[in-house]
Amino acid sequence: MRLERKLTSASGSRIVIMKARTAAEPLADHTTLRVGGPARRMITVATESELIEAVRDLDASSEPVLVLGGGSNVLVGDRGFEGTVLKITTRGITEEIAACSGAVITVAAGEPWDPLVRYAIERGWSGLEAMSGIPGLVGATPIQNVGAYGADVSELISTVRTLDRSTGQLKTLFPIECGFGYRTSRFKSDPGRFVVLSVSFQLPLGSMSQPIRYPELARALGVEAGRRAPAADVREAVLALRSAKGMVLLEDDHDTWSVGSFFTNPIVDPATAETLPSDAPRFSQPDGMVKISAAWLIEQAGFAKGYGHGAAQISGKHTLAVTNRGGARAADLLSLAREIRAGVRSRFGIELVPEPVLVGCEL
Repeated sequence: MRLERKLTSASGSRIVIMKARTAAEPLADHTTLRVGGPARRMITVATESELIEAVRDLDASSEPVLVLGGGSNVLVGDRGFEGTVLKITTRGITEEIAACSGAVITVAAGEPWDPLVRYAIERGWSGLEAMSGIPGLVGATPIQNVGAYGADVSELISTVRTLDRSTGQLKTLFPIECGFGYRTSRFKSDPGRFVVLSVSFQLPLGSMSQPIRYPELARALGVEAGRRAPAADVREAVLALRSAKGMVLLEDDHDTWSVGSFFTNPIVDPATAETLPSDAPRFSQPDGMVKISAAWLIEQAGFAKGYGHGAAQISGKHTLAVTNRGGARAADLLSLAREIRAGVRSRFGIELVPEPVLVGCEL
């Protein structure tokens, strides 16, 4: 039996309909790296209907389009974007609660992610707690299959509502159609085709977390891996761990001026894994492949915390983050990333893959 259905906003902010246009908007002001040249034009869309109308109109005129959310997983080149940037600020959460199916929530693409996690925990819905502190917006989570500390959003997504730009029609995708994998999805492998409008999650009811899979998090909570803990405690532990690594955004902390992890953890075949030193952290995958710690590879290849040149440096808190110390250009960050990738390739024969979306530049 359905218990309630309502519309609200996780951030508690007033939902305002607006559309603003500016010329030559500097994209450095809209990304967590604080780099990137100008967009020819920026349109801010605050409702789903505005977003759909804008995309259809721009596609009809063959205008290059960049859909931008929180800017937390994008590196824009110094020349910027010669087209129109759509800045998504849509808001709203629809809730359907049932004892048998839990909380089914449909969240607008423009809702900030971390307030949603807090909102869920406060209402006694579990599943999102291990992904606390991740910057960005809800609409980006299925694209990257966002995850942390042993949890991925793909495990909780029930549908993704999109605009299919190849047809101009609305299309709702179920998880089996989304091509979810480690930090990837159909949306990432076919970039630009789908614009995410909203994401529906199915969350278990209860104040206890899902089983703790990640050993570091289990140690922080003082529980055995595989056990549960209060979801609120898991959130606080995750925020503390992420803060210690510079992975929680702070305006005055340049260690957080990043895209988080710049490289994904490589997944290699067992034979390649066997060539690595015995102390290399490795994690067996269900398909027989082996995940290797990118941070370990980077450190062992000679790139320590704080390594870099001028304003582009590896974070002083975590070797997976390439940071802007203030005044860096995209070219500076890319040069450092290339040096790191080449060093790991030379030392271990493994090619690191960048995690952020690269706009107007390449690695």
